[in-house]
Amino acid sequence: MIPSSGSSIVVSLKAGIAIGSNLGDRAAAVARAFAFLARLSPGHCLCSPVYETAPVDCPPGSGGFLNAAAEIDFAGSPGELLARLHEHERSEGRGREGGEKERNAPRAIDLDILYFGDRTIDEAGLVIPHPRMKGRRFVMEPLAAIVPGLIFPGETRTVGEILGDLKD
Repeated sequence: MIPSSGSSIVVSLKAGIAIGSNLGDRAAAVARAFAFLARLSPGHCLCSPVYETAPVDCPPGSGGFLNAAAEIDFAGSPGELLARLHEHERSEGRGREGGEKERNAPRAIDLDILYFGDRTIDEAGLVIPHPRMKGRRFVMEPLAAIVPGLIFPGETRTVGEILGDLKD
């Protein structure tokens, strides 16, 4: 059936989300993030195991992280998804007024878009695929637990192969 004029077709795409927490009740914050993502995508939400990792490129004295990843179906734009993720971060007490200064500061929750279907985006505030994920074991290990055969746009290796190539 061909849609009539004025109707719209909503297409959902699979989006990968990195989850991290190193302040407060980290396990509860990650669990709330999983629940939030499941509400965004009632039909598809793959959640990785949770990994405890040392802080990377963080200020001295930063606590260890709990890291995870999820894949959801999202029926909206990448910008809309980013806005929803930021709303959840704010609800957990994270502000973003620090800009670049805050990038690696301790936080109750951090949600980053890793990929959004086969889209590539490079604009202020949003780069997809995530530009630093392939060098980060704390991102790639949880992601490989749920989508080891995924190949990112512009990449020839699978998530599992990228993880295998990472040095400790």
